Amino acid sequence: MKKKQTRRWEIAQKGEETLPVVRQGRELLTDSLLNKGTAFSMEERDKLKIRGLVPPRCVDMETQAHRIMNNYNWKTSPLEKFIYLSSLQDRNENLFYKVLMENLIEMTPIVYTPVVGQACQQFGHIYRRPRGMYFSTADRGKFREMMDNWPRNNVDIIVVTDGSRILGLGDLGTNGMGIPIGKLSLYIAGAGIYPSRTLPVVLDVGTNNENLLNEPLYLGSNHNRLTGDEFYEMVDEFVQAAKDRWPMALIQFEDFTNDHAFPLLEKYRDNTLCFNDDIQGTGAVILSGVIGAMRILKNKLAEQKVVFYGAGSAGIGVADMIVAGTMEEGNLTAEEARKNFWFFDSKGLVTHQRDGDLTEHKIPYARNDEFLPTLLDVVKSVKPTILMGLSGQPQTFTKEIIKEMQKHTERPVIFSLSNPTSKSECTAEQAYKWTNGNAIFVSGSPFDKVEFDGKTYIPGQGNNMYIFPGVGLGASTCQATKVTDSMFYAAAKTLAYMVTDSEFETGTVYPDLTKIREISASIASAVCRTAYAEGLAQLPIPDDIMSFIQSKMYHPDYPKYVLDEED
Repeated sequence: MKKKQTRRWEIAQKGEETLPVVRQGRELLTDSLLNKGTAFSMEERDKLKIRGLVPPRCVDMETQAHRIMNNYNWKTSPLEKFIYLSSLQDRNENLFYKVLMENLIEMTPIVYTPVVGQACQQFGHIYRRPRGMYFSTADRGKFREMMDNWPRNNVDIIVVTDGSRILGLGDLGTNGMGIPIGKLSLYIAGAGIYPSRTLPVVLDVGTNNENLLNEPLYLGSNHNRLTGDEFYEMVDEFVQAAKDRWPMALIQFEDFTNDHAFPLLEKYRDNTLCFNDDIQGTGAVILSGVIGAMRILKNKLAEQKVVFYGAGSAGIGVADMIVAGTMEEGNLTAEEARKNFWFFDSKGLVTHQRDGDLTEHKIPYARNDEFLPTLLDVVKSVKPTILMGLSGQPQTFTKEIIKEMQKHTERPVIFSLSNPTSKSECTAEQAYKWTNGNAIFVSGSPFDKVEFDGKTYIPGQGNNMYIFPGVGLGASTCQATKVTDSMFYAAAKTLAYMVTDSEFETGTVYPDLTKIREISASIASAVCRTAYAEGLAQLPIPDDIMSFIQSKMYHPDYPKYVLDEED
């Protein structure tokens, strides 16, 4: 009697472990990581039982990408383009990342800021297919059990939000899932983290957004946000469960309100592989921009006077990172470095006279100066060389303020960082025109180049995408036990010195984003070297760190299917 023949298909992709493929037919076509669509060969179609389930012509990935771009260009609004790309990601991730990486400058604002903000606002209306995991208040006590529902045993990066402070849009609750999804898309495109090794997460602790609570299409829990110990207990259940399920995974906290962002970072930063991108990632990318501005001006950090408009997590994170850079450059203490920083929040200049209403993270930067009620008053008094906007308040860097600043510094350094573009403190065009083209300008969201007085200016974008993908890649690749400020400083300095002289001539302080793979690999290498120097890496140090990093990076090629037959 003839022995029964059994077959087992496996997927093999460069740099990734071999994964068993248990799906065939239509079920295989619905798996976005395994699906090749019309690119399946005829042999694969026969053996995987999909002959006849896709159009008969076999086409290559290039032809598929051409078709995608044709359809993409037919879309008439940014949100329609977002939905179209999301639907591509849901059905064929390798093709999605090929298209995204080949059109990075055009598509990054679609898959992330600013369009992702609109997508989050409309999340319940445009929802189509599930992606990532949701942990709600009703699930407490079951988080670890729920994590076994995730089909991947290897996760390198988890991006988690509670939806409480989405960009400059405030509390969007579970609608905030668009942020972890978008952020991880940038991790994959920018640093080559494998799609199968990423996990977007929302902690649904409720929402205080009355419009969402009364919205029939809202998909989150219909109650107000947890507060106090209940909130921290829920976050802790998630963190401990994630560490147990995926011990090597890096957890990135994203878009938590200031009152939670700082305590969570302080609680976990020394015992968990984690960081807060709003605090540390933003701080590092802006420090890099400031170092770049100093290269243009041939000045030193310690000689600058910096006024911050906005004293939230991003503002303090930026200040902390610039302080770290100033300390290294000038051999100063943190207290000495902070003497050149002034913070202005919704109540005015942050001073010790306001001790009763200062949150803990503002106290190190509170001054003994006379209280000043307006930003113009502060600019007149301080005579800053650098003006940082992280307020979420649009058009607050007025012509009068910028002109006043230029009275005391020929080339004002203006960082208008609030997201999305509609929240920017001033536009690139305003900054250049009000200073007769002398401003060094950086924004949070992208602005088009500016033609002024016969010269072309390219605004720098303080895009966290320059930093966090490389930091995550480096920390996870060497299996660091924690992420330190030294790693972020190394990342910032690496980025700053990748700007070319020709790029500086256009006024920008960041390298071309199309080089993001090279940038991320360089930053990851710097992070790994720092981890080894600090004794935090668990893997043996490789002979060539850069080659080691590059060998671990994902490229959007279709997998090969391997047939294993046994008699």
